Amino acid sequence: MAALTFSLGARAGGEVVVKLATVAPEGSPWAVTLEDFKKRAEAAAPGKVKVKLFLGGKLGDENETVQAVKRGQIQAVGATTGAMASQVPEFNVLELPYLFNSYAEVDDITENVVKDDIVKACSAKGLVFGFWSENGFRGFGGKFGVKTPVDLKGRKMRSQENPIHLAMYRDLGASPVPIPTTEALTSLQTGVVDGYDQAPLYLFAASWYTASTHFTVSDHIYQGAAIIYNKEQWDTWPADVQAALTAAGAAVQSELKAQVRAMNPLLLENLKSAGLTVATLTAAEKAPFQAIAQKTRKEYMAKASASEKALYGKITKALDNKRK
Repeated sequence: MAALTFSLGARAGGEVVVKLATVAPEGSPWAVTLEDFKKRAEAAAPGKVKVKLFLGGKLGDENETVQAVKRGQIQAVGATTGAMASQVPEFNVLELPYLFNSYAEVDDITENVVKDDIVKACSAKGLVFGFWSENGFRGFGGKFGVKTPVDLKGRKMRSQENPIHLAMYRDLGASPVPIPTTEALTSLQTGVVDGYDQAPLYLFAASWYTASTHFTVSDHIYQGAAIIYNKEQWDTWPADVQAALTAAGAAVQSELKAQVRAMNPLLLENLKSAGLTVATLTAAEKAPFQAIAQKTRKEYMAKASASEKALYGKITKALDNKRK
């Protein structure tokens, strides 16, 4: 009843108000794209829907805001798949290390292989899948360089609050410290952690680079993201409002991905200009990391739910066929 009362309150004056939370800072590609999403949705249903963006973690960190949407405290969230997995475990499968080799594989798998399953999994958890977003491939950063797994041994590494990320670090010999995204920079500045892994997009947008001396392009985890809605509230909204939000999401999805991918080389140059040593692992240098990743993937999937195992089976089969 509380969630229903909240949803009715969000329609004061006949206008649906959609509060959308994200940790993406103002001025970042995510923020720019969400502003475009807002304009498109409101233009498609004038006077019927208003999208209010809360950027930079103003309503809480990723896991907190994903949970807030699940509870119906806010209507929508844009967050990484690693954070989405806190409520919809099927997203974890997309976070497995060295699962994807390229953006072409990512696009094929997320759109053509797993999307229907993800939509159903979200619905079963009281959520509505809106559209895909992304941070990109993650690399290792911090106050030391990483060329081999040995370089991570014993290091205190900020980890996303996700079981796969934590397990990967333990398998690499590091000491993972789960820290919310909004607290990571302070933890780096104060020496609570020695390093982290992150995509160049967020690393630069959130200024983590200011507390770093090195960044290694290891591409060990592709980090996607998504925008989701509270299902109970979504179901009370008029069909034209739902259609406006859906169409706006479809319109900006490819826009954001293209922008993120085009920016990556420039972001790496910006890191160099800021004084960081930037290294890119060769195929031979990646091999030891990939071998350890296989252990992480095997151990996680052994304990995964039946739906996660089924999803993983679909993904690996499709990838095997693509790579032949």
